[in-house]
Amino acid sequence: MVRSLTDVVHRPPSPVVLEQVSKHYGSVKALDNVSLEVRPGEVLALLGPNGAGKSTAISLLAGLRKADSGKAWLFGLDPRDPKARVNLGVTPQETGLPNELRVEEVLDLVQAYYPDPMPREELLERFGLAGLERRQCGGLSGGQKRRLAVALAFAGNPRLVILDEPTTGLDVEARRSLWEGVKQYQAQGGTVLLTTHYLEEAEALASRIAVIDHGRIIAEGTVAQIKARVGLRQVRFRAAEVPPLEGVSKLEHRGGSFVLYTPDSDAVVRQLVGQATFSDLEVQPVSLEEAFIVLTGDSRREAKGER
Repeated sequence: MVRSLTDVVHRPPSPVVLEQVSKHYGSVKALDNVSLEVRPGEVLALLGPNGAGKSTAISLLAGLRKADSGKAWLFGLDPRDPKARVNLGVTPQETGLPNELRVEEVLDLVQAYYPDPMPREELLERFGLAGLERRQCGGLSGGQKRRLAVALAFAGNPRLVILDEPTTGLDVEARRSLWEGVKQYQAQGGTVLLTTHYLEEAEALASRIAVIDHGRIIAEGTVAQIKARVGLRQVRFRAAEVPPLEGVSKLEHRGGSFVLYTPDSDAVVRQLVGQATFSDLEVQPVSLEEAFIVLTGDSRREAKGER
């Protein structure tokens, strides 16, 4: 007997799908009708202030919590299904490593849960752990522990990795080394869901950005699209003073240079040419961090009924 279309369960093909998901903790609405998709082979950066809903979204996708309404999908399955989680690697914000076990023993323990784990030598090299195999976890530095925690997410050679603030506590060199590991994984077809407070990290790694605030997705797109959404450009120059200019949203003075934020940089530059003596003129898009601040600031004013 052929089933009707209404009998067929829709299972999204993407590694991660949230469909109109809401989640409450008592009177606190952590997620408010959120829909989000992480497509195969991309790095999606989920950005938002503390308390925006990022950790709740991750806990649903990792099968640690259940949505109050809506549906979370992990490889087309319920995230609590072990068959879905065998393709998943996760680095949470805080990881407790057993002090007495050696690095190689921790890797062996985690890799034993996966059918086709990444070769240990490749894993150690990729995440800067080569030479530390025999070191007990309790004897690792804070940065080394964090690199091991991130390496564990990739240990099983999963199809999807969730990295929750992966580079917190790492120095610049270690952070950039980890970025290279993520890029290699993506180049081999892997998919990444990333949260980070380092906006330059998102700009360096992400194929796409989703900004969440007050439990709602308020913006989504490529880095360029997110920047363009705020409708501002920077006009930077050196001058003794700045005359009154029309169309300037904000003015900053940074290390001898003035930085103007404006929706119409051409008009501002024409005014400068006619009214001021200046040098070292630069016009460029706002940074991802500046766009993020504008978007979340607008969101919070809207939540307070100020817009």
